[in-house]
Amino acid sequence: MMKNNLTALWQLISINYKEFIREPGIIFWSLAFPVLMAWVLGVAFTKKGELIQTIALVDDPGIEHQELKSFLSRTKFEPDQTGALYFYSIENKLGKLVFRIKSVSPDSAFLMVKRGQTSLILKEQKDSLIFQFDPQNADARYNYIMLSAAIHHEDVVYDTASVQVLSQLGTRYVDFLIPGLLALGIMNGFLWGIGYGLIEIRSKKLLRRMVAAPMKKWQFIISHFFARITLSVFEAAILFLFSWIYFRIEIQGSLFAFFMIFAAGSFCFAGISILMAARTSSSRIGNGLINLISMPMMVLSGIFFSYHNFPEVVVPFIQKLPLTMLADSLRSIMTEGTGISENLPEFLVLSVLGFLCFLVGIKIYKWY
Repeated sequence: MMKNNLTALWQLISINYKEFIREPGIIFWSLAFPVLMAWVLGVAFTKKGELIQTIALVDDPGIEHQELKSFLSRTKFEPDQTGALYFYSIENKLGKLVFRIKSVSPDSAFLMVKRGQTSLILKEQKDSLIFQFDPQNADARYNYIMLSAAIHHEDVVYDTASVQVLSQLGTRYVDFLIPGLLALGIMNGFLWGIGYGLIEIRSKKLLRRMVAAPMKKWQFIISHFFARITLSVFEAAILFLFSWIYFRIEIQGSLFAFFMIFAAGSFCFAGISILMAARTSSSRIGNGLINLISMPMMVLSGIFFSYHNFPEVVVPFIQKLPLTMLADSLRSIMTEGTGISENLPEFLVLSVLGFLCFLVGIKIYKWY
């Protein structure tokens, strides 16, 4: 009996593998998706009225740099909800630029860069000021030029003598990007691999035939989940291997925590996929549902750029999205060196959400 169940399960898994290999792709990703992404990114990065930039100031009480002291005396002292202490605005033909300067410790400054909260660190030394940033980051270059000119009472000049390249692991843009792409791959893989696959089987009237065959319903569901998670692991391994070879990306935190969060994210989006496909019989409706679920998270969840670019009032809501929790957890493990204890809340939320969606989806699943 057990052997028959395993044989049937393997045959179902094999069908999923073959369907994946034969799938030619979806036109949406090559046509509509680039247009939508260009539009959304343009809205996110184009600030109306004024451009607000956060600067991390590593303040050393033992050092009193006269230029910095003079500059801070000209700024507006007005603490806000983010903990920023100083505000300095520049208004010219380029528009209005507001620097929100936050005094932090050295470790907190690097964490702010890793989390996308700032792109520029300002440090005091005995004889000079040091600007730390990634020169490949356009925002960081612009902030350095404008802030340096404001501090030194100069015209906009790129003074390379006072620049230190910020190249520590986890502070580059690519270190921010790769964990986001891994999370995005998990979401898209399960929504399209399981969700759209189940909807397509029902729309083609194949589900009735499969239920009529000597197959148990749990085998059908498990086969889709097993096939998709193995394919997701393979896809993530390829992406990470390339990133490790070409960009020297490393997992600085716990490997166990990384795999646990990966599994929790996979289970979460598997449950969402089954719930989404539970009653849908049309592939067109399924396509729309997947886009309705994935597109907002793809744009808001900090995959390609920090969600701190959005207004502060919506950031707490963005941080509660499943893709945001998954991307932030993977990013903290890979770039900040955290473990399972620091990411336990996200692990529990993703797991519970996946379990609830799975239970509801199976309960209302339309087999005929």
